[in-house]
Amino acid sequence: MAAFHLRNFGVLAVRRSLNLGLNISCKRSVRSIRMENGNNCNLMGASNESRGALVVFEGLDRSGKTSQCGKLLSYLEGLGHSVELWRFPDRTTSVGQMISAYLTNKSQLDDHTIHLLFSANRWEKRSMMEAKLKAGTTLIVDRYSYSGVAFSSAKGLDFEWCKAPENGLIAPDLVVYLDIPPEKAAERGGYGGERYEQLEFQKKVAQHYKLLEDSSWKMIDASQCIEDVEKQVEEIVLEHVVTCQKGKPLSSLWSC
Repeated sequence: MAAFHLRNFGVLAVRRSLNLGLNISCKRSVRSIRMENGNNCNLMGASNESRGALVVFEGLDRSGKTSQCGKLLSYLEGLGHSVELWRFPDRTTSVGQMISAYLTNKSQLDDHTIHLLFSANRWEKRSMMEAKLKAGTTLIVDRYSYSGVAFSSAKGLDFEWCKAPENGLIAPDLVVYLDIPPEKAAERGGYGGERYEQLEFQKKVAQHYKLLEDSSWKMIDASQCIEDVEKQVEEIVLEHVVTCQKGKPLSSLWSC
């Protein structure tokens, strides 16, 4: 009975979040300006005002994303930048708590349902994300839509179906992909603590990540020592932060 109520609550939460997101996306598309920008089109106005950068970290489990996000936060703060660290799923929201229960094997949900919950969790934060960026705050995000699509499609869900709920979310200015062989990631401490940390499954995830790569991606060899990875990340990210400060319009993810 508890699982039944959990599923019903999840479906209602997803409907509310996705309906809100789709309405925002449709209204914006009427006044959007279309131009080529990798896979990210449908610009949100053409303002050249200074803003923060949206920097997303992606990669397999135990690739070092959380460590590098924390180090980057300290680095940018040390340079005087306004910056925040976000993580998806955000487990503090009502939807996020359901996702957390699923990931820690405390509940069971249909693959389609959990995928939509992950997407709804990102839509919950979309308005705040836009406000923060326009106010000049750079956001470092540990996992984003790419994770949702790569993991769900690796489970056998249709690739385009997985991408569809993400349309209209804000496109990252930079995706830092920490590239590491699944076998090496599996050797790192704490591996196997959550549902998806299984070697054969992670191999499939790696293959699906490659299908999502576009011009916003920068690949970094995460097998290197942590200091070398950190130095490369700092150089790449700082360049994009400066570009956004000079004025770069926000754009929508996968809107063309």
